[in-house]
Order: sequence, then C-alpha cells, then structure tokens
Amino acid sequence: MKKDEQQAKQGYDLEERTAIFSESIIAFAKRIPTGPVTSPLINQLIRAATSVGANYCEADDAESKRDFRHKIAISRKEARETKYWLRLIAKASPELKEDARTLWQEAKELHLILSKIYRSASANLK
Repeated sequence: MKKDEQQAKQGYDLEERTAIFSESIIAFAKRIPTGPVTSPLINQLIRAATSVGANYCEADDAESKRDFRHKIAISRKEARETKYWLRLIAKASPELKEDARTLWQEAKELHLILSKIYRSASANLK
C-alpha cells in the first residue's frame, strides 16, 4: 500500500486518527517551555486531547445506543476543549503558534466529525 493510500485509510479510521492526534499533542506539549503560566495549560491540554480518543474507544465498546451517544458527546466536548487550550498556549508561547494552529485545525476537524456522529446517534434514538 502506498503512503498516500495508507494516510487516507488512517483518515477514515477514527480510532487511529484520535491516537495519532494524542501522540502529536504529547510531542507538542514536550516542546512548550514550562513556567507558572504554561504548566497548568499543558496539563489541561494533555487531559483534554488524550480524552478525545479514549472516549471514542469507549463509545466503540458501548453497552447501548444511549451509552454510545453519551461517550461520543464527551469525546466531542474534549475536542472542543482542546481547541481552547491550544489557543491559550499559542498566546502564552507565541513561538509555537504555527504548530498550535495545525493541531487546532485537527481538533476542529475531529470536533466536526464527532458532532456529526452525535447527531446521527441522536436521530437513531428517536
């Protein structure tokens, strides 16, 4: 399989995509200078960003449709929260703004995907 085909396949494998996103966030967080302002932001970013994939995995193993919808909702909220922390880190460490922007874009795309899944799951409960 060619590299482009492999990347396209991963783009549709949401569990893999969220894992790669978490790994990227961890690598990014290691580059943020620590201090009284950035340390709490780093902690919050790591918690929110890694929770996106963790809750998606839990949704994938949900015990019911309602449980699935609930876990997807949490994953969606964490993706949105990740965008917030990335924005603040970009302000606190302007030298990392471009990298933060790239990660912010991925968080936005994940949020949109998870929102669509949530809406579909909600429609199926009615």
